[in-house]
Parts: sequence; structure tokens; C-alpha cells
Amino acid sequence: MLAIVNTPGGPAPIEIRDVPEPVPAANQALVEVHAFSLNRGELRLMQTRPAGWRPGQDIAGTVLRAAANGAGPPAGTRVVALTDNAGWAQRAAVPAHRMAVLADNVAFAQAAALPVAGLTALRSLRHGAPLLGKQVLVTGAAGGVGHMAVQIASRSGARVTAVVGSAERARHLRGAEVVVTGIDQAEGQFALILEAVGGASLAAAIAHIEAKGTIVVFGNSSGEPTAISFRDFAEHPNARIQTFSYFTSEAEERFAPDLGLLAGLVADGSLQPALVEANWRELTAVAAELRERRIAGKAVFHVEHAG
Repeated sequence: MLAIVNTPGGPAPIEIRDVPEPVPAANQALVEVHAFSLNRGELRLMQTRPAGWRPGQDIAGTVLRAAANGAGPPAGTRVVALTDNAGWAQRAAVPAHRMAVLADNVAFAQAAALPVAGLTALRSLRHGAPLLGKQVLVTGAAGGVGHMAVQIASRSGARVTAVVGSAERARHLRGAEVVVTGIDQAEGQFALILEAVGGASLAAAIAHIEAKGTIVVFGNSSGEPTAISFRDFAEHPNARIQTFSYFTSEAEERFAPDLGLLAGLVADGSLQPALVEANWRELTAVAAELRERRIAGKAVFHVEHAG
């Protein structure tokens, strides 16, 4: 079968090559991959992992063979799934507890956008639950996580302020009550802040958090450090900064239900991932666009299959 393989130092950072078929463990299903998405973190991994490593976490496709232990959906089921790696391939072995069934009206491309970014948005917002009536601020709101976090927070009854890099990048946003092009333009105090930028943005977030509020840090796209002092919280008593890692944020058995929840929101129209779609042979070119932040939302790739 064909799969994307890491080729650092070569003429391109990745190549599509023939590789052995996956051999699923007893708790894994064999999935025919129809679409996958690219996360910014995977851009960094491709630069640091050795030649021959196979990337890929977010996939959507059809179960070819159910897990031997009887867990998970049966053969023929359309699914969205999260893998540790090796998902950018025609077929992948996927733990049964990390996949969820897709409704017929959810396209594979939409589903492939959900695992890493959608789980990050959903689970980081839980740090402020219940959200009904609360003020929520989302930095990096035009990105893969941000645009979904804005929609989910709004659907949960929050009043959302979205921070974007430019007015142009805000065009696809849905659910934001206020859109600003810098956190310094945000007004008021917030019960929950999702912070993806770091540096000066995180420092400004501290100034905007209300007493007992929570700042969830899930990224550092600026690459800049933030100097923090206890005195910064003098007017924000008992506020806290919460770090976030999607793989370990909740128990393993929560992956399937949470992926199912996200897929259900897409099915009922509550969540509309912003997508740029391409053939997987265009990944190198699209990755360069994503690295330069010329893509809003998620980059999703369709996988070719013979016949």
C-alpha cells in the first residue's frame, strides 16, 4: 500500500512510498483511510523525526476489518479516528477506543478535521464549564483549534470574543460575538481564556482574566516566552493558568465518546470546520502555506485508492 514517509534531508520533506500493510493488534481495527488532516505540531515533528518515520494522527475512513477483540464498530462502518502516527496512508491500524461512527451526512473531509483540533477545543472549554452566560476569549481563533472552540463555546451559551491576526482571517468564523485583531483590543474580564499564542498574548490574558477564572494554555505559536509574576494576579484573585495536552487530558476511554460528540455536532450543523481541501500528493505545498499562516482553519487531504 501507499503511505506518506518522512524524508528529512531529501528533495522533499515527505514522500509517498510503498510500505508494508499494517498488522492490527487485537484491540485495533483496520481502516481504509479516505481523508486526513495536518496539524501544526506535525510540521515540527516532520523536522525532528528520523527518515522512515510515518506521520499521521487525524483520519477518517471506513472500517475494513473490526478489532479482533470485538470492540468498536463493525466492518463497513464510516468512522473518524485518532492514531499516534502512521495515519497518512491508504490503510491504518486504529485502536477501537479511539474511533467514532459518522453519520451519513458528515463528509470524510469534515470528520478528518476533528480529532486533534476538535478534541483540544472541546476539552479545553470544559475547564470553564458550565459556559452558559460566561464571557470566553479565544486567541488564535482563526486557527484549527480556535475556530472550532468559538463555535462550541457559543453553542454552549458563552459570549465569545475571538482574537485573530487579521480581519481577513476572521471571514470564516462563526459564533463570535466580538472579533478583534489583537488581544490588546479585547474589553472586559473573562471567566475562561483559551490561549494559543504565548509571549505578550499570554501576559495580556492574565490582565483580562476575572477572579477565579481559568487561562488554558494549549500552544505557543509566537515562540516567545512570557515573564509571569505573582503580582500580576493581584487584581485577579484565585485565577489560574492550566496547561493542556490532548492525549493525556482525559482518560483513554473518553476518546470514542468525545469524537462521537464532535461528529454529532457536525451532523446537526452546530459545528462547521473551516477546511482547505487538497489531494495528498499536494501535502508539501499546502504544508508550506500552513506554516506561513496563509490557511485559516484546517488543511485536509484526500487519499487516492486504486479503482
